[in-house]
This record gives sequence, structure tokens and C-alpha cells, in this order.
Amino acid sequence: MQDILMAFIPLFVAIDPIGLIPLFLGISHGIEPNQLKVIVKQATWTAAIVAIGFVFLGHLIFTSLHITVTDFQIAGGLILFALASRDLLVMNEPTLLRADIGVVPLGVPLITGPAAITTLLILIDTVGLGLTLISLTINLILVYLAFRFGRRISEWIGITGLRAVSKIISLLLAAIAIHMIRQSLMGHTGP
Repeated sequence: MQDILMAFIPLFVAIDPIGLIPLFLGISHGIEPNQLKVIVKQATWTAAIVAIGFVFLGHLIFTSLHITVTDFQIAGGLILFALASRDLLVMNEPTLLRADIGVVPLGVPLITGPAAITTLLILIDTVGLGLTLISLTINLILVYLAFRFGRRISEWIGITGLRAVSKIISLLLAAIAIHMIRQSLMGHTGP
């Protein structure tokens, strides 16, 4: 159980299903419910395909580009820190109304972005492929449910509550980013 939590928690924080709800609601504002269902599925499948691609091909891609997980970890940590800082400091996100918002920006980079990819690659090395895939699956199910029932969740918690949770998760994300950079500089790749 501890290994599952070690795999689940970092990926949950990196993906941030709860924090994505306000972004999803803003991006999808004005879209009809039937189209919204399609977008939710499209976003989840896009995120899953990209994440699984990096789970199985990430190390090969890194070898081909002559970069290491540590290099990617530092770059991912810097990007994570920038994203977390922006999320903590920016009040409103611009809204987008496109038919393919399930692919970009929802599937990639909001669900499966640098944070999730870096976390997945580190988890493979620390807890193994099986637990990493289980953690990814659980997190993607949570994202799907968060998007699918985002409007109901926002009514229950309130937009202010969702933003507060998102800010707390952004603080955790910033801390994880600093941890990733510090661990990389010290020569460790574990979470």
C-alpha cells in the first residue's frame, strides 16, 4: 500500500485533477453538454496516450537526444516552478472556445505536461513500471471524473474553494519542483 501511495501522490500533485476543474470550466464555458462529454473523453485519451508513450519510450527518446532523466528532471522542475508561480500569481485565465480543446490544451499540456512526464519517468525508476501504470490509470480516472462532474463539484465546493485547493496544490507543486531540482543537483533521481 505504501508503494502505491508513493506512486500515486506525486503524480496526483503533478496532474492536479482538482486544480484543473476551474481551468476546465473556464475553457469549456458555453460548450453544449453533449460536446462537453466528447471533449472530456478526448482530453483523457490524449493525456493517456502521451503519458503511456513517455512511460515506454521516454528513456529511448532521452538516449537519442543525449539527455538524462536528471536533465529532464531539472528542466521539468524549472517549468513546474514557473507554472506553479504563475498559477499562484495570476488571477484569471483566458477562455478558449475550440472544438479540439480536448487535445490541446486539456490533454497536453494541462493533464500530461512536463510535471506528469517527469514524475512518470522518475516513478518507473523508483517504484517500477507496474505501480507507475496503476498510479497513472487511477489519476486519469480522477481527471475524467473531475472534468465530467466539474460543474457539480464547483457547485458543491464553490469556485472559490476550487481556487483555494488549486493554490494549495500549486504550492505543493512548487515544493516538488524545488525538490526535483535539489535531488538532481545532488545526483539522486528518487521522489
